[in-house]
Amino acid sequence: MRMKNLFLIAGEISGDTHGAALMQSLSSSGDWRFSGLGGPEMKRLAPEVEDWLADAAVLGLWEVLKKYSYFRREMDETADAILSRKPDGVVFIDYPGFNLRLAKRLRHGGFRGKLIYYISPQVWAWKKGRIRVMAELLDLMICIFPFEKELYESSGLRTLFSGHPLVDSLAPVKARGIVREEGLVALLPGSREREISALFPVMLEAAKLLRTRFPDLRFATTGATPVLTERLRAMIREAGLENAFEVGVSSSHEIMCRATAGVVASGTATLEAACLGLPYVLTYKVAWLTALVARRVMSVRFLGIVNVMADREVVKELLQERADGALIADEVGHLIEDSEARRRLQDELLAVVEKLGGGGSHERAALAVAAAWVEPS
Repeated sequence: MRMKNLFLIAGEISGDTHGAALMQSLSSSGDWRFSGLGGPEMKRLAPEVEDWLADAAVLGLWEVLKKYSYFRREMDETADAILSRKPDGVVFIDYPGFNLRLAKRLRHGGFRGKLIYYISPQVWAWKKGRIRVMAELLDLMICIFPFEKELYESSGLRTLFSGHPLVDSLAPVKARGIVREEGLVALLPGSREREISALFPVMLEAAKLLRTRFPDLRFATTGATPVLTERLRAMIREAGLENAFEVGVSSSHEIMCRATAGVVASGTATLEAACLGLPYVLTYKVAWLTALVARRVMSVRFLGIVNVMADREVVKELLQERADGALIADEVGHLIEDSEARRRLQDELLAVVEKLGGGGSHERAALAVAAAWVEPS
């Protein structure tokens, strides 16, 4: 097989991680040249990849609107670059707000290469009607949740369930056999400054209330970067809870393994917590405009992916006005007091996690990408 040129687009830290792993798997089994938009991990493997994460990784409708001119310029420049360079294929990695629009631009602009989506966008949660449009644009969908395969295939889109990358990435953590510590609670408010500002104050309020019921209770947290860890430490000092907290001592994954119970911000961390067996409560807040739009367009009953996969509320969700210190304290307090409730929740989390596959997701995805130029029989 001659060398193939792939243009990849990832717009978030997680997408950069998945993109780099896919590139590594492809390189180990063939001759590929990579370019595109991504982050430091993808750029390390291919200098032709531009690291744009500092500007691209925004969250929420309002934040996107504030940077509208930037994203419009990037869309124009990226579409023009792909149409002029004519790579053999384009791999879109999650990041649907940008990537789905780009796929449409490319097809309408006459791009004749393969259009492949990896880490399928969660359009089933927002606009299922887009699945039919995607089937008209894309050559292949690679999804990481088992229920997505049927959704996409029913529209005629060639689809592969690769398994979830977390199964592989968390295997070394699970293999360490970290022991849970009685009376330790994980408080994990997310990986962004905006999430910390919105969620950590109510987590601290819950911590104060829990300490009145369980005076020996301890808490653990960490930030995604040293700067965010210091931000958490400053907020803990302001709340007068320094003696009850460890900050930045363990990674978030280690904390999930060590804690008896936890509070986790919605996002990938909730699935990580499930994989690592942490009994937890999910919480989240966004700007009022984002919340208003979300409530109008969401087509699923739950925000947490564990609950979506189970089609019921396995994990308690405390969102928006219910992301309240007293409510969080009540739910966590129940998990602390009731060992049987913790065990049941852990069993239910395990049952959901088993649906994610047994590992090797990036390798399966790479095989599917390599085979995209072979017509299905």
